[in-house]
Amino acid sequence: MLGAMAPRIPVLAALLAAAILVACGSDGGSGTTTSTAATTATAATHGGVRLVKVGAFDGPLYVTAPPRDTRRIFVVQQGGKIIAMRDGRKLATPFLDVTSRVTSGGEQGLLGLAFAPDYASTGLFYVYFTGRDQKQHLVEYRRRTQDVADPASARTVFVHDDPEANHNGGQLAFGPDGYLYVGTGDGGGGNDQHGARGNAQNLASPLGKILRIDPRAKGARPFTPAPGNPFVHRSGARPEIYAYGLRNPWRFSFDRADGDLVIGDVGQDAVEEIDFARKGTARGANYGWRPWEGRRRNFDEPAPGAKFPVLTKAHKDGWCSITGGYVVRDRAVPGLYGRYVYGDYCKGQIRSARLSAGRAAEDQAVPGLPKVSGLDSFGEDARGRVYAVSQSGPVYRFAAAR
Repeated sequence: MLGAMAPRIPVLAALLAAAILVACGSDGGSGTTTSTAATTATAATHGGVRLVKVGAFDGPLYVTAPPRDTRRIFVVQQGGKIIAMRDGRKLATPFLDVTSRVTSGGEQGLLGLAFAPDYASTGLFYVYFTGRDQKQHLVEYRRRTQDVADPASARTVFVHDDPEANHNGGQLAFGPDGYLYVGTGDGGGGNDQHGARGNAQNLASPLGKILRIDPRAKGARPFTPAPGNPFVHRSGARPEIYAYGLRNPWRFSFDRADGDLVIGDVGQDAVEEIDFARKGTARGANYGWRPWEGRRRNFDEPAPGAKFPVLTKAHKDGWCSITGGYVVRDRAVPGLYGRYVYGDYCKGQIRSARLSAGRAAEDQAVPGLPKVSGLDSFGEDARGRVYAVSQSGPVYRFAAAR
């Protein structure tokens, strides 16, 4: 989703927000199969990388797969459907359809999906969506078959108030520790405007955070904060908070090789940012918003121990809403192995960099790849293959040049 035009330019912001989706912020599905043969998105390659079109969808926002399921990928559509592809073919019956429960449009909709680490035996998975009540819902479901979920299995894990229609977060990912991480936006509007100092720096609010939870019900409790969370014993703080000071962490990911965490946090009117933390070191981290936008002072307020991003991109250079991606661990594309791929909704350019604690190196466009219009997300399957998602419909997979 387009990221963050400032309230100082409300007319342009409104026009842009009407045209796009994803994460950020302008301020102001067993069934019969239909063949969708993969096609090459571009013949122009360099360094052994190309994009292969795997299918077209209705407002896709994310791609993922259950652990160890190398036959399927699942595509999240903003309007409320999850579409399964099995052995490269799109299934006619949605895996899950929650359209009747979802408010969709702008930055709202069905935003995230994660399969439990033990999905093969339990069939449990989790979705995050904007409900008809305008609140953000995390809901647990169970599959009926490998290709179709059981809609009657729905169990609400939590519901969060969300005062504005933008900055909704929505990324779900099980970390290397087996717990569920949930990205939440700051509540929307401009300058994190709700509360005396906004939500992102407020440890009493779940907004503007990455939460870390055990999503399974325990007795009367619909979920429990994960053991070792940093604020469990702090009076007035939400025990489910893992990291804070985020504006809209639309897409974050864990490096499947070593567990490092990378966050694409959508900026406001000036700066987009990528944050990086070695495995486990994001515990209790403050990423600076709203006092800081990237490395730029936004408010003269304290942000205790604020961690600065390893990459920043400026709106004056055509960036508008950063799209966080993945560290590529697919050895079929050696030119990208070990590099983090990411992009931007407006620029559509796919870039890569090598990330380490405190810095990024070799940040560059991936040579020879075309721009992806409406680049709103990346995804990763059970083999570690990486995908690029266009809000206009196509989903592409990174592949080796032929």
